Amino acid sequence: MDKLQQLRAPVENDLEQFSRLFDEVLVSSNPLLQKVLDHVRQRKGKMMRPALIMLVARLLGEINERTFRSAVSLELLHTASLIHDDVVDDSPERRGMPSVNALFHNQVAVLSGDYVLASSLMQASLANSQPIIALISRLGRELADGELLQLDNISKSEVSEEVYFDIIRKKTAALFSTCAAVAACSVEAGEEAVSFASTLGEFIGICFQIRDDIFDYSDTGKSIGKPTGNDMREGKLTLPAIYAYHRAKGDGRIGRLVQRIKAQQATQEEIREMIDFSVAQGGIEYAEQRMKELSKGAKLMLSTYSDSPIRQALEAYIDYVSERQS
Repeated sequence: MDKLQQLRAPVENDLEQFSRLFDEVLVSSNPLLQKVLDHVRQRKGKMMRPALIMLVARLLGEINERTFRSAVSLELLHTASLIHDDVVDDSPERRGMPSVNALFHNQVAVLSGDYVLASSLMQASLANSQPIIALISRLGRELADGELLQLDNISKSEVSEEVYFDIIRKKTAALFSTCAAVAACSVEAGEEAVSFASTLGEFIGICFQIRDDIFDYSDTGKSIGKPTGNDMREGKLTLPAIYAYHRAKGDGRIGRLVQRIKAQQATQEEIREMIDFSVAQGGIEYAEQRMKELSKGAKLMLSTYSDSPIRQALEAYIDYVSERQS
């Protein structure tokens, strides 16, 4: 049994129930909107976030209606943010499939994203829990804040590891953190357990994003619908390149290259040069090491709970996030 199968095994039935509810929500009498929603439904992927919610809920209590409504709400919010992000980035693909904006144009994509966002809020209200509604609402703000922070960072000459982590905490880790915290809230596990879950989810989310960023430095990225060097083409420098840049602080050529990338003026050859330089300077190994530290911290947190199939599945979840190849 591989890590993905291991992490899903204890909650397979829960994920099937989640999937049915998610599909039921994405229904409209508007023919154009329904075409968009049908397209969105095809992109469920591995359901990593719903799986995290179900596993944390089972670790801390018993899954119930609040858990499922919260999981659907969060996945809808995430989906809406991706639809809007693809418009902002003018992305033609998402997970190896055409993006909504590529198929239906920007106007339809923005309005459809708004519809999915409103559906998320409706599902949150059906959880009938003020703490859950507050957590999901706060996440919406964090995701927007993270996107704006990243856009602002592209326009600045500064290259900072601190800013990089601030961005991924808001853009990615906040989502995983909220998933885990909402799971704890849904089973009424108490404030201490919610705080534990939130931190655990944040560690996992940071690992998830670092691994995603590493894909951009090799042809492996093509398997997730993300061409090699795509981040740099968009003016984004991620952890391996940031590390390499600071190692070569006195190299004026690299400094000029970095500024051309951030200004989105770099050629494909220059982007390839920066990728090769980042790899040669040990940027990938550095990013891997940061992931290992966070993974170890997450597992240490889980070690305070008795050994069980759920704890083992969460440990497999952490391993999968850090080691996945797609």
